[in-house]
Amino acid sequence: MAIIVHKYGGTSMGSVERIQNVAKRVAKWMRAGHQVVVVPSAMSGETNRLLGLAKDIHPNPNPRELDQIASTGEQVSSGLLALALHREGIDAVSYAGWQVTIHTDSAFTKARIMGIEDEKIRADLNLGKAVVITGFQGVDPHGNITTLGRGGSDTSAVAVAAALKAEECLIYTDVDGVFTTDPRVCEDARRLDKITFEEMLEMASLGSKVLQIRSVEFAGKYQVKTRVLSSLTDPLIALEQEMKSGTLITFEEDSTMEAAVISGIAFARDEAKITVLSVPDRPGIAYQILGPIADANIDVDMIIQNQSVDGKTDFTFTVPRAEYQKAIDLLKNSVQAHIGAKEITGDPKVSKVSVVGVGMRSHVGVASKMFRTLSEEGINILMISTSEIKISVVVDEKYMELAVRALHKSFELDQA
Repeated sequence: MAIIVHKYGGTSMGSVERIQNVAKRVAKWMRAGHQVVVVPSAMSGETNRLLGLAKDIHPNPNPRELDQIASTGEQVSSGLLALALHREGIDAVSYAGWQVTIHTDSAFTKARIMGIEDEKIRADLNLGKAVVITGFQGVDPHGNITTLGRGGSDTSAVAVAAALKAEECLIYTDVDGVFTTDPRVCEDARRLDKITFEEMLEMASLGSKVLQIRSVEFAGKYQVKTRVLSSLTDPLIALEQEMKSGTLITFEEDSTMEAAVISGIAFARDEAKITVLSVPDRPGIAYQILGPIADANIDVDMIIQNQSVDGKTDFTFTVPRAEYQKAIDLLKNSVQAHIGAKEITGDPKVSKVSVVGVGMRSHVGVASKMFRTLSEEGINILMISTSEIKISVVVDEKYMELAVRALHKSFELDQA
């Protein structure tokens, strides 16, 4: 009997009726002879409600107590799902992350999984039980409850699948799978049957919200076959049909993947660009600029350093828009005078658009086609960054959606 891990997001667990539908789906898999572990998220909106209560009590709440509070959402949904499975005639047991045990470090609100004890899970599975485990949480070496950050249930599910050497990890969500781009931006977006871990990792890191990036890293590292599919279909859909639906994220590249040069267009709306003008071109200058930014926990994405002229250079990088003013103030107050920079300038209204595909390894001309397409639409490129399987550009925010649609058409992603 194959071990299958199911993960259900907050929308899938959003009401009593939807929880009962999840139970019907899980029961169907078990009656077909599979051993099933289920990792549910909190009910839709519940984590925000709990964190809102904490902020109402204290404007700057202690992270340990935040985790204590936020973790209860998953505990409630796990218990409710176990009861719904009982009603379906399935023997089920629910566990919190600290009962299994899911071991994490002590980085409250953004902990990382260090290991999972699987003996209790395997024993219950061998007794014919469905095992329901809270997502998003674990326990640190000191016995404190920890949470894994936004989207952490995806990571929990993949980690459990890796520990159990599960046949597949099914991530049920409110979309039908991974699309060539966001269907809300481009109506011609098409669902992909397959995508490699590398491509999915790039898509997740570049703004695609289908999966949390850490879950994709985990799946790739431990080669956990992962499928993204919809929980809003009929829960009693034929198992054979369901097993082929959605998008399979795989570590096996095949000829059809290589034939498709580009798999998808990713984008990130809320970017900001900062330029440090006329800094001395000497060893260590990048660290002197970016070190204080990193110390302030501000994420830096794309970085460009211009060619030196008369011993001076310009240094440009992007940050999340929400961190823009904090970064500008830090540079002006603590860095500019220290390094002898002429000026700090920026633009808080830029977006990043990226083309992604493993086929780029064996095909030339992707960059020129991308740049030509944007040029024909009158879109100016502000920054360029490349890797083996992706090309990213920064453009003015108002041109982002036009860029996505034009590139999607140019690379014929609307065609299967």
